[in-house]
Amino acid sequence: MAILAEHLGALDKRLAKHLLRRACFQYSKSQLDQMIGKTPSEIIDEISISKAYSWLWPNDPITNNANTSCANIQDGYWLNNANWTNSSYTCRQVPKRGMVAGWWWYNAIKQNTLIDKLTWFLFTTFTVSKDDGAGKSAHFFDYLNLLQFYADKSVKDLARKITFDNAMLYYLDNGDNNNNNPNENYAREFLELFTIGKGPQVAEGDYTNYTEHDVVQAARVFSGIKFKRDRDNPVSDTIKQPHYPNGIPMGYIKVNKHDSGNKTFSYAFNNQVITGGNSESAIETELDDFVDMIFDNLETAKNYVRKMYRMFVRSEWDQEIEDDIITPLAQQLQSNGYNLLEVLKTLLKSKHFFDLDDTDSTNENIGGIIKNPLQFFNELLSLLEVHIPNPDTPQVAQGNSWDTSNENFRFYLFWWNFCHNTFFGFTGMSLFAPSTVAGYPGNYQPPAYDRAWFNSNNIVARYNTIISLIGSTYNDNFGNGNNRIQGLQTGNNGGTYYNRIWTGFDSTTFITNTISDPANADTLVQELSDLFYCEAIDASRLAYFKKSLIHDGEVNYIWYDAWSAYTNPNDPVAAEDAAVFIKNRLDSLLTRMINAAEFQLM
Repeated sequence: MAILAEHLGALDKRLAKHLLRRACFQYSKSQLDQMIGKTPSEIIDEISISKAYSWLWPNDPITNNANTSCANIQDGYWLNNANWTNSSYTCRQVPKRGMVAGWWWYNAIKQNTLIDKLTWFLFTTFTVSKDDGAGKSAHFFDYLNLLQFYADKSVKDLARKITFDNAMLYYLDNGDNNNNNPNENYAREFLELFTIGKGPQVAEGDYTNYTEHDVVQAARVFSGIKFKRDRDNPVSDTIKQPHYPNGIPMGYIKVNKHDSGNKTFSYAFNNQVITGGNSESAIETELDDFVDMIFDNLETAKNYVRKMYRMFVRSEWDQEIEDDIITPLAQQLQSNGYNLLEVLKTLLKSKHFFDLDDTDSTNENIGGIIKNPLQFFNELLSLLEVHIPNPDTPQVAQGNSWDTSNENFRFYLFWWNFCHNTFFGFTGMSLFAPSTVAGYPGNYQPPAYDRAWFNSNNIVARYNTIISLIGSTYNDNFGNGNNRIQGLQTGNNGGTYYNRIWTGFDSTTFITNTISDPANADTLVQELSDLFYCEAIDASRLAYFKKSLIHDGEVNYIWYDAWSAYTNPNDPVAAEDAAVFIKNRLDSLLTRMINAAEFQLM
């Protein structure tokens, strides 16, 4: 039977990997070694602590001389500007939003906390598409910071606050919602996607949890809330930190555009009447009453818990899980003021999460989800200890003569060209830019759910990622054969940079630092599989991978001899020859193991 009872025992390597994969975006061997032997509670407490930003402000290092209106502009840290206005920094808004996404990604991979994972969860719930009507890059930056701030707080409070978020107002058109010309876009998504969810449709316009009539009434509640282009309307009771000493910029209420009449809702909300407001404070109270009405319904809490279960545990479940896991967690969520973090902690500590509440091996949680591209990429970089260029380095102006020795600029090339425009796009996850407000199909769309992340349209890009990291290049074969990066110029030094990804990885160094006895082919393959995969692999799989090191027809000691020669300081010529042999075979082994089905699972 499915139970939420806490697992109090120390975690072995298998269970520690499971917890770190689901609760974080990645883990390294050193972090895994530190967590083995600790209880779930101890690990979760450790990874739930918010950390300081590793990179405080995103930056744009490019001067766009091709556009006369942007000629000789060096935007740099364009958001760290107290005089920012909507008319400032109009150039390169698409790459600027991309660099904001890179700023969030870099901090998430460096901090690697449960808070970061919950921020991503909130994005998949309160979704905007950064390149499809979410305002300027600054508005997208504010939106991400709002999600990050509320990741360990009340999602009910976030649901109210995000109504005033400029990116959301722009994206779902609520800034155009007036008393004399209503716009129902935001109201519809607020009910269907952001809070209570539809439920089974029982009649035309009746979705059980709400009706079309309720959408109309909700739109009236949301009328008159306006987009603030210049971001000079901070909300003082929200986040205060170096980015926002006075609070996050928000939209505002325009009283004469608000529908001040009373709003009567359907039987789904017990025909509740919400008194309309005709002043700013009264409209605020009206909005509070509406949010209270939505969140007083247990179905709202259940909707959040179902989404959370789908992301952190498994895509599908039966009635037993609904009754014994989803419902009690929803009750906890409602009773604790809608703090998602506390409910998630209960779930991640439970015997159910670790597959310890039954003996049914047909529905295991461990290895039961296909990694989305973000999880796949982050784990790959972390497990292989790939060096990523450090963006938090002094800004160097980049015009026609590019200084590719500068780490800040190298990060731009790595992130904007390889990650943002190539990897994420061709693996089916344009980062922070899903094609619909519902988000990515892998998060919500049956019957495929997470299986949508691994299909004939996106597996080539996933498979070629390890090849790119090994060679520090990518080419026309990365995705669909037609993705050569455009826009990178030829510098004065004659170099072209579209094939460089500016990461650092050497397979021989990695194996030397990771494996207890690299000269032993069996040990090498076994320890890598223990690090990479959810479950232990059998002898036939170990033998299959070992063939990358010792080819068919070769003597078994060829690998041992090669490693011995490589590490022998007395014969540098033989060591150099052995180094080439070893690297080629390790590159082949890592490619085979990373692209195996086992690595795609979490």
